Amino acid sequence: MKTLRLLASLTVAATLTVSSVVALDAFAQTATSASAPAATQDAPVYGAELQGFDYPWPVKWFKFHSQRQDVQMAYMDVPPAPQTANGRTAVLLHGKNYCAATWGPTIGALSKAGYRVIAMDQIGFCKSTKPDNYQFTFQQLAANTHDLLASLGIQNATIIGHSTGGMLGIRYALQYPDQTEQLVLVDPIGLEDWRAKGVPPVSLDQWYDRELHTSADRIRNYERNTYFAGQWRPDYEPWVQMLAGMFRGPNRARVAWDSAELYDMILTQPVYYELPQIKAPTLLIIGDKDTTAIGKEFAPPEIRPTLGNYPKLAHEAVAAIPHAKLVEFPASGHAPQLQETDAFNAALLRGMVELHSAN
Repeated sequence: MKTLRLLASLTVAATLTVSSVVALDAFAQTATSASAPAATQDAPVYGAELQGFDYPWPVKWFKFHSQRQDVQMAYMDVPPAPQTANGRTAVLLHGKNYCAATWGPTIGALSKAGYRVIAMDQIGFCKSTKPDNYQFTFQQLAANTHDLLASLGIQNATIIGHSTGGMLGIRYALQYPDQTEQLVLVDPIGLEDWRAKGVPPVSLDQWYDRELHTSADRIRNYERNTYFAGQWRPDYEPWVQMLAGMFRGPNRARVAWDSAELYDMILTQPVYYELPQIKAPTLLIIGDKDTTAIGKEFAPPEIRPTLGNYPKLAHEAVAAIPHAKLVEFPASGHAPQLQETDAFNAALLRGMVELHSAN
């Protein structure tokens, strides 16, 4: 096991292509403009499938039939820079409170380094279909992801999952081991079984009532306290408004119901016990100040401080996964790709090369 500690002062040369920089600059301006009225919480208002919120690259749609209904997944397919193309593909899986767009700087870095990049919104999230009736399972989301990649002719890929996307990435790697070239987990949740540690059962009705009360203030306060160790920066605000805008829209109830079902999936479908079965070379990237634990608010007060101890969970996970390396960001929380973007991208690219060489 190789553990690397990256200091917050580490600086790395930017890795975006000129076209990617232009795209991201335009995206940042759009997002900043959209979130300008955040202090009054009057705007923006987005559709149930995030209509009105622009992504940094063109959005495409994978349309398919699932569970007796027609659905579609939004995704970005970003080609590699021609001068560095390496024939490899990186697939980015977002977290519960994130979307494919949140990966923008990392997409640019991967493309610049020669990777084709696929970043999708899972069913129930962001720009993808939010069904009124859908059995959400990590198995189903992994199958949807696999079918999308197959439709694009992608047989092998590096799977990169953040937060809930990490749980999905683990399920994907277990479900499709021969098509998972590498697995990268960025502050994945699911490195512990919260129910087994004392989180009580939470009904769908409880989750739904909670989600109906979603606001920008609540999202921001949760992320500040849980993701970012009490710190906040203006560049995090567009992602708050991205989520809050859907709950301000006319289909708030549908957004809240799908969100409730997704929280139920996360809490009741642990992947923790299967970590030793992962065959893919794995890179685990952890922000040591992360304290995320699903259902913590429902747990008895004496249990809460024991949940989401990411430095401890990371070392336990890297010991359990057969071929794993750990990179820690001591000053980061739940999203080092946002907090220390250049250092994160450098560590990601370096780690992917090292895993490929070792394999």
